[in-house]
Amino acid sequence: MSDSENFEGRDVGSGVSVIRESTDVVGSGPRLHRHPYTETFVIIRGRARFTVGDEQRDGGAGDVLVVPAGTPHKFAVLGPGVYEAVHIHESDHFVTEWLE
Repeated sequence: MSDSENFEGRDVGSGVSVIRESTDVVGSGPRLHRHPYTETFVIIRGRARFTVGDEQRDGGAGDVLVVPAGTPHKFAVLGPGVYEAVHIHESDHFVTEWLE
């Protein structure tokens, strides 16, 4: 199961955009990329391994991870169970530079 919903703030009069992520596919996640703005990950349940710059960190339910503007990052779902999170982009629309 994999489910993702994207909401761009400019469509609803907001200065932030949001991705709601929900998946139980171990290893899934975006490839390395960066944004010209800060992205904040709020993990609701499950676990994922995040690469932020040169560091790796495992995040789980209740964790909040902040990726500074311009920092390369990616994550991969660890399992078991569902990874569910809200990804908050500090922009009224998505701007992504794919690095892989």
